[in-house]
Amino acid sequence: MSDIDKAVDWLERPVDCTQCALNAGLAGGRCEPLRACVHDRYAKRIHRFFQRNPEQAPAYLNHPYFEVRAAAARVAPIFSLPRLIDDKDEAVRCSVARRLPHRLLLKLRNDPDREVRIIVASRLDGGDLAPMIGDPDYSVRLCVARRAPDGMLPALMRDDDAEVRLEVARRIAMEWLSTMAWDESARVRLVVAQRLPAEKLAALIRDPDWCVRFVVACRIDEEYLDRLARDPIAEVREAAHSRGLTPTLAPPLAAGS
Repeated sequence: MSDIDKAVDWLERPVDCTQCALNAGLAGGRCEPLRACVHDRYAKRIHRFFQRNPEQAPAYLNHPYFEVRAAAARVAPIFSLPRLIDDKDEAVRCSVARRLPHRLLLKLRNDPDREVRIIVASRLDGGDLAPMIGDPDYSVRLCVARRAPDGMLPALMRDDDAEVRLEVARRIAMEWLSTMAWDESARVRLVVAQRLPAEKLAALIRDPDWCVRFVVACRIDEEYLDRLARDPIAEVREAAHSRGLTPTLAPPLAAGS
């Protein structure tokens, strides 16, 4: 018999339905050994118990086993959740963060656990996200970059993480986008090249990444195509020629020139 086939509680003691005050629920299927049991140590079985018996949740919010508290917090009445904001286990606080009303959710913006803060950032909007722009975890800042209002995005343009800046480049207003043409990440500059108006792409003609130059060659005003038609990369030259430019007889430019 594998370990998961045993009905044991969080202290490794066998679960005895005959000694359980809730065993009357067995007949009605409200609890079920090895499948839906509040005393079992396995989280899925505990969750199933509260799905079938949500009215029992408030009685278990102070249970010593964190999986029981976390599962109970998913279905307990909202007014009973504030007491768990400072719970010692992050799984419990994650359950709470998914359900707290807005005014109380703000208290979890500085939670010590990144997963809790990610949930918080995914639920907040507008100015409430501002304090999370400087979060120490890039995943939290990425979530902020996806949800922040337009006016907040310039504060994230120089974020330390390229994934955050990439999301900013996808969303930021045009008047700021040109500034990101000098980003150190080629992926960010590629998005910039894809979004900028054709007349503003000249700054990227000499970009060190040929993929960026290829996009520029496909979109830039025709007056700038001559240099791209002599690019050291054949795909860039072909893109420039495909725009109707007469192929040049001059040799391709050396890389970096």
